[in-house]
Amino acid sequence: MDFALSDDQRAIQGAARDFLTDAASPEVIRAVVEGTTGFDESLWQALAGEMGFAGLMVPETHGGLGLGAVEMALVLEEMGRMLAPVPFFETAVLAVQAVLAAGNEAQHTTLLPRLCAGTRACFAGTADRPTLSGDRLTGTAHFVTFGHVAELIVVATADDSLIVLERSTPGLTVEALPSLDRTRRFATLTFDCAVTPDMVLGEAGGAQAAIARTLSIGAGLLAAEQTGGMQYSLDATVDYAGQRVQFGRQIGSFQAYKHMLADMMLLVEASRSAAYYAAAAIDEDGEELAEACHIARTYASDAYCSISGDAIQLHGGIGFTWEHHAHLYFKRARATASWLGSADTHREALAKLLLDGDRVAA
Repeated sequence: MDFALSDDQRAIQGAARDFLTDAASPEVIRAVVEGTTGFDESLWQALAGEMGFAGLMVPETHGGLGLGAVEMALVLEEMGRMLAPVPFFETAVLAVQAVLAAGNEAQHTTLLPRLCAGTRACFAGTADRPTLSGDRLTGTAHFVTFGHVAELIVVATADDSLIVLERSTPGLTVEALPSLDRTRRFATLTFDCAVTPDMVLGEAGGAQAAIARTLSIGAGLLAAEQTGGMQYSLDATVDYAGQRVQFGRQIGSFQAYKHMLADMMLLVEASRSAAYYAAAAIDEDGEELAEACHIARTYASDAYCSISGDAIQLHGGIGFTWEHHAHLYFKRARATASWLGSADTHREALAKLLLDGDRVAA
């Protein structure tokens, strides 16, 4: 694999960084997280509609940009760097990949242009799954990120079906809940809905491989978002080290402080390498896909928790206060560490892949 970025890829990353640095500044994020929904509609419309990032991995024939996982990883790293409070990952990664993997051509034609245009989506069924029995979907899905603002709900069921519901579907109840990470809130979705054939992606009960592929790609790309948060935590700590003076010296000049910063930098760089290896494996769509995604998520989850915790410690007393942004990254790290599978879950899955010799995700 060639990990060197092209000029076009660097331009995409630069455009995402320039836009998010202004539009999702810490002051903007602070105002959003203290609001009632934890969602920035204007930021979402700009990302999805004006910049077209929601359709980044959607084929051009269906209204997207026709790019790959590496380009998505570049954008996600910038999203994670600024903790953008929008359902970008849920829409542009999970919902899009589910439709691409399981949907037929008619469903691609109907759903993908909507997602590209900025229809907000969520993915239900990562923690627990409702049941499809005949033409009835019943049960509850917990911890659905951005479920409270989603207009389309993609549901993975206990019998390995993928269902797409409109928010207005009769029998669907959405309850917004408080969450540890206030920049990515979640909801509980309760289903008692009639399901028509056009709501089912592909065939009922036949989406096991599509679900596995969606979650595998999601896990690998989430590592890129986590890496962005790590990088911001490191950069902010380095800046603080050069400003804070103690005992007549910048605290960054003390050896113990420098050692911790060096350890943080190594974790960031290793996580970035693992995340982009996973993205390249997704684009190549070969036998390394699942393995690379498990490795990236395992490493990035542990590293993000470590780095965000160290950032609080190295900021001293101010790092523990509500007014400082360091705790927002710590909470994002802890929340993403258990989303789409914990590090231990991915270690176990990776061990099974290696022992069984079955390295293909779908």
